[in-house]
Amino acid sequence: MPQLDSSVRAEESAVAEQRLPAAVLWDMDGTLIDTEPQWIGAEMALSRAHGGTWDEGLAMELIGKALTDSAALLRERAGIPLGDEELVEALIGQVVEKVRAGEAAWRPGAVELLAALRAAGVPCVLVTMSYARLADVVVDMLPPGSFAARITGDMVTRGKPHPEPYLTAAERIGVDIADCVAIEDSVPGVASALASGARVLGVPAHVPLQAEPGVRIIETLARVAPTDLLPLTDPDAA
Repeated sequence: MPQLDSSVRAEESAVAEQRLPAAVLWDMDGTLIDTEPQWIGAEMALSRAHGGTWDEGLAMELIGKALTDSAALLRERAGIPLGDEELVEALIGQVVEKVRAGEAAWRPGAVELLAALRAAGVPCVLVTMSYARLADVVVDMLPPGSFAARITGDMVTRGKPHPEPYLTAAERIGVDIADCVAIEDSVPGVASALASGARVLGVPAHVPLQAEPGVRIIETLARVAPTDLLPLTDPDAA
């Protein structure tokens, strides 16, 4: 077999590295694991318990928002008379219980892609508006080392759609946000990732997403490989 000289090997290695993002930044609820039905159930139960009102439109409006923003809307629109943190903690408590009971399903292809990225040496960061209390439960269900870091809603000052969560994630592991791919399922999440400068891959779950400059929409992560991520999010991709 002919031997490649060192310059050819270096060039091939560089090309291979260019096919992988510096990091993949994962939203959690609705992207990695479908906890949205559990969130909606918790919101409805809390509303009933406090004599409030509820509608499906409000549930869709809350998807992807910072939890304190959701609390304000629940107080205003659903009539739940609790303070922000009290309301958020009540919701998280119910969702944690349901996730621990195995009621939330992994999104198609998400766990497989996460494992493939780890095998390829691409660091992943969880970037979620859920608080650490819930994120820890989800991460503990995955193989150790699946995430290099996690950024949760109770760790940032400004939640999605502000870019702070994604900028914080890239800074935490020392990579350029422009070399990262963010995977999202919600309108506020896509807006946050796009504003941060990341390449954005939208995978809709419960709400529709619109393709726009810097954002590519696909139906599912099933059969998506690590080397697919940069081509999928290439600005010139069809």
